[in-house]
Amino acid sequence: MKPKLVIILGPTAVGKSELALQLAQEVGAEIVNADSQQVYRYMDIGTGKASKADLATVPHHVIDVVDPDEEFNAALYRSLATQAIGDIQQRAKRVLVCGGTGLYLKALTHGLFEGPGQDPELRKKLESETEQAGLPALYQRLVEIDASVVSTIHPNDRQRIIRALEVYYSTGKPIGVWQREHAFKEDLYDVLEIGLERERAELYEAINRRSEQMVEAGLLEEVRGLVERGYNLDLKPLRSVGYRQMGEVLREEKQMEQALEEMKQETRRLAKRQLTWYRSDPEIRWYHPERQTDEILDTARRFFG
Repeated sequence: MKPKLVIILGPTAVGKSELALQLAQEVGAEIVNADSQQVYRYMDIGTGKASKADLATVPHHVIDVVDPDEEFNAALYRSLATQAIGDIQQRAKRVLVCGGTGLYLKALTHGLFEGPGQDPELRKKLESETEQAGLPALYQRLVEIDASVVSTIHPNDRQRIIRALEVYYSTGKPIGVWQREHAFKEDLYDVLEIGLERERAELYEAINRRSEQMVEAGLLEEVRGLVERGYNLDLKPLRSVGYRQMGEVLREEKQMEQALEEMKQETRRLAKRQLTWYRSDPEIRWYHPERQTDEILDTARRFFG
């Protein structure tokens, strides 16, 4: 029999962490993180990591595993998450996976597409073009080649934008086509996917409120602390939503009020992209995190048996 996983997914700020914590206590489970930002050390407030009290109540895995200036990707995530799941099951505990990074979830449950080999000369040329024309120009070129990347590659993800263009120019085939033909063919676990959703106005209100709470909790000070540790504000993790805006406040490029409004707007856009990704998965069962809590708990209990 395949190992059983319950996955709690959904857009940012929908209430995944709270629901996962409650469910873990109900069914005797440990939580494996599937949020691409929570893997970084020293980045707690802006990533919405569980509190020390929550971590003491339910063990969490694959958080705080790399420094902000270290490389991290879906392949490394899959390796660490798979190891954590094996360790949890050896202790006869159940496994909950919780997070909003769709690519990480897909890599964990269905494997990864490695793609054609790298072309160092082409990569060098694309890196040079990025420096000259700017990353937005290359992203726009990529979108014109394959519009599906809007839901899978963030406009600020330099590494994946360049890789996608490299694949296209070296093979004549967009990376989205390669992935549809070759990716995610494994079936490693018996999975129950629980998607959390709210009406748009309700979700956007939650996003706005959480953004304000992060600032009140000291997000600016957290970013200042990262800089004091020697981390450059141009690092990929520090260009993510929230951290980028606070970095601009630190550099005196924006006032806090303007930065906070931009943070809210960017988070709403992130939520929209996440939902676009999830809607392509017919296996997800959708619930409201508060109105249907009992139904979620019953469904998970029956699944685990």
